Formats: sequence, structure tokens, C-alpha cells
Amino acid sequence: MLSQALSSTGSKLARADGRPVEWAVSQGLVGYEAAVVAMEARAAAIAAGEAPELVWLLEHPPLYTAGVSSKDGDLLDATRFPVHRTGRGGQFTYHGPGQRVAYVMLDLNARGRDVRAFVRGLEQWIIGALGEFGVPADVREGRVGVWVARKGPGWSREDKIAAIGVKVRKWVSFHGISLNVEPDLGHFSGIVPCGINEHGVTSLVDLGVPATLDEADEALRVSFRRVFGETVPAGPPV
Repeated sequence: MLSQALSSTGSKLARADGRPVEWAVSQGLVGYEAAVVAMEARAAAIAAGEAPELVWLLEHPPLYTAGVSSKDGDLLDATRFPVHRTGRGGQFTYHGPGQRVAYVMLDLNARGRDVRAFVRGLEQWIIGALGEFGVPADVREGRVGVWVARKGPGWSREDKIAAIGVKVRKWVSFHGISLNVEPDLGHFSGIVPCGINEHGVTSLVDLGVPATLDEADEALRVSFRRVFGETVPAGPPV
């Protein structure tokens, strides 16, 4: 079923003209406010036909972000890290070292103008990338993000490994996804991630997969090509 979904959604979300998406990776930690300014400027340029599409991979210093659906009660420790109010969809999430953030600036005018299909594509992109490491993952009805099932002697649970929060303006997307590679999972305790407190969070390393950010980037690139189309290396906007 997943392979069929990837094929179907991929054909719908890929550009008919085959134009590749620029793929940029920032080294070191990038400040959140500077990233948002650069991201919004690039999205506006794409909408105006003045710049190509871009996927921008980076790490942030430890911080919390609040989406448009966030509830104040889900911020459990407002003094622990900086809190940034943002216009993306979703609720509270954490960003920090060891977590790969991918800001996705795609022109949905060229990709079907279907926001639901776009979000499904983001989910399948992450699921496919995790599959490169042999990690089975999926989405869950009523829960945002990508989840993994875990079992041990006498116990089982589902943990979140990736978050999704996007905004679309003039049919150009921005904000994007975050994949937990090796962040400090204790940093999530200052919030109720995405408003869901009955489940935990995990990472590739926590699951016993000793992946590096570079390896995660390559898995993301391979899976992105299957869902959205070809990429070409580019420099980051910051």
C-alpha cells in the first residue's frame, strides 16, 4: 500500500516540466529568526517567478516554536528555551542540535494546487527516508507527524520521530518538517509536542540506528526525488 501511495502521489506532486528543486544544506546552527526572514523572502521570490524552488536543510539552536493552533497550556516551561510564535500550521514543537529541519519552498502552482496531497507527500517523503535505514514508520489518524511503533517485554507504545508544520502563501509552501536524528530528547519535556501528551518522542539514534546528519540528509534526498522530483545542489540562503 505504501509503495502504491508513493507512486501515485509522486506522479501528482512532481513538476510536469521536470525542473529540479534546489537542495541546500547549512553547516552549523542557524538562528530561527534569520531563517524565517530568508525563507519568507525566498518563498515570495518563487511566487513572483524570480527564484527556483528550494529545500533548505539546517539545524537550529535549542528553541520552541508555536504554530497557529498552539495552546498556551502546552508550553510547560516558558523559561527553558526561547519561544518563537510562528505562522505555520500545527502546535508547539522543539528544534535543536541533532534534529534535521527541512524548510520546503515549493511552487504548488506547478504541483497540482492540492494542499492535502502536498502534506501527504511530505509524510511519504519522511516515511521513505526512514525506510532507507530499515525503520518502519507511518502516520496515524488524528495525529500530526510520523510515528514508529515500539515493543519490549510486556510493553508497547508509539513514539513520534518527525514533525510537519507548513504554511502556503500564493500557492508557495514554506516552513516544513523536522526529523529527529540525534537530538537531546529531554529537551522536548518543556512542551506537549504537537498537543499530544499520551505518546513520546524518539530519534533514529534512540531506536538504535547510529545515523549521522549527513546520512539522514542523503536518505531525505533519495526519498524526496521519489515523491517530488529531481534536485540540484545549491547554496543556502543564509
